[in-house]
Amino acid sequence: MEPMQAKPRPLPMAADLYGDIEPSPKASWRGYMPGLLVVGAGTLAAGFISDHYGAPLTLMALLIGLALNFLSDDARLNAGLGLASRSLLRWGIVLIGVRVTFGQIAALGPVALAAIVSIVALVIAVGVLAARRLGFSDAFGVLAGGAVAICGASAALALATTLGERRINQGQLTLVLVGISAMSAAALVLYPILAHMLALSDLKAGFMLGAAIHDVAQTLGAGYAYSPGAGEIAAIVKLTRVALLAPVLAVVALFFRPDGTGAKRQGVPWFVIGFFALAGVNSLGVIPVVVAGVAEQLATAMLACAVTATAIRSPMRQLTAGGPQPLLVILAATVVALALATSGGVFLIAG
Repeated sequence: MEPMQAKPRPLPMAADLYGDIEPSPKASWRGYMPGLLVVGAGTLAAGFISDHYGAPLTLMALLIGLALNFLSDDARLNAGLGLASRSLLRWGIVLIGVRVTFGQIAALGPVALAAIVSIVALVIAVGVLAARRLGFSDAFGVLAGGAVAICGASAALALATTLGERRINQGQLTLVLVGISAMSAAALVLYPILAHMLALSDLKAGFMLGAAIHDVAQTLGAGYAYSPGAGEIAAIVKLTRVALLAPVLAVVALFFRPDGTGAKRQGVPWFVIGFFALAGVNSLGVIPVVVAGVAEQLATAMLACAVTATAIRSPMRQLTAGGPQPLLVILAATVVALALATSGGVFLIAG
């Protein structure tokens, strides 16, 4: 008799916002606690490093999660890790809505708004073209380009969910998170220097920084490092890009239908509706400042926990086997985003 072959363990999942890729973990509160405690401890450590040394929180959460990747073999952690990488991410995206008002977006004017939409679309297109050139799938190009174009790690996590595990595996997602975090941290330092070299006004510099930098925290840091005025403009431009996450997800869902027979066609998910609903409420000015501040802190914490959990669950063999080529897709999208944002700030924005 031939020896019985062991059934391969399925890849761990992460960032499953819809809940149709991976069944929601079934466990009592005690079953969730081990995984949540590990995620919480890792995220707190990332927060400590970020607060005391000025390092990006997302990057620190990602690196600590990768350092704890060996814990993914422990089945006792699965339920808590799944909850953190899925449910916390959903609510974190909803709470991002407290950073956005429709009035802020409208105040930019039609030219700036059209430029932001065009930059987002072109950067995603460049990601797809670069992925094809380097032999990767269109889905990976959308993932990398969308993460650069919209809002970094949170966009990557949401896009990975929309694209599905059959198109984007955990190794590819983690590699994009690594590349996005590293390049966003570099942009925080280098882009304000470029703006000073070009002698841009606060308005032009704010547009450039807000339209080019990947993550929200790095965008605000670079903007206010240039000047308070540039920081305010950078915040509005960046939050306009964040608001484009929902329509981009809807468009991606139209082009990338669910795989397999009997798969349900996804509508607009509840967290996207919640994001816009909260932005609408925030636009009315009825959310107290204290409540908005708490909501922003919760959103940051939830997204950081989701990144930590995603890194812990990532199959490292796929990550290391990919080589440096996937990072070139992110780099191409990053360079184009900077070129377009700088051109828009210099030639389209009056001030």
